[in-house]
Amino acid sequence: MTYAETRPTDRPEDDRPLSQAVLRGLQCKCPACGEGPMLERFLKVRDTCPGCGEDLSHQRADDGPAYLTMLVTLKVVTPLMVWAMFAFEWHPAVLLGVFSGLLIALSLFLLPRFKGMIVGIQWSRRMHGFEDRDDSHR
Repeated sequence: MTYAETRPTDRPEDDRPLSQAVLRGLQCKCPACGEGPMLERFLKVRDTCPGCGEDLSHQRADDGPAYLTMLVTLKVVTPLMVWAMFAFEWHPAVLLGVFSGLLIALSLFLLPRFKGMIVGIQWSRRMHGFEDRDDSHR
């Protein structure tokens, strides 16, 4: 196979755009149709999309959403806590109460969205069984 045969212009167009799948995942919607809800409960991914019937049972988000949630929440809350500690001179118990509440609220908000994002990435890149069954012989 020559270089001319493998140029990027000769490759087929991506039918599962990554950015669209990530945005739909962040909205906790099906990465295929963007209409059906991806999550059945707080973090339970549905086996199939109720809107389009896409099989979502192949997802393997594992610990990724938890790592991303910890990374973002701690990078946001820690500087705010240090700033508030010096700017307001609050009692340590008040500081702990305010910022632990903020940390919990931010974690509960971000965790399902990061899970949806990771499932969207896996679907878009055809990872963990999300590949097309019709294209497997090519």
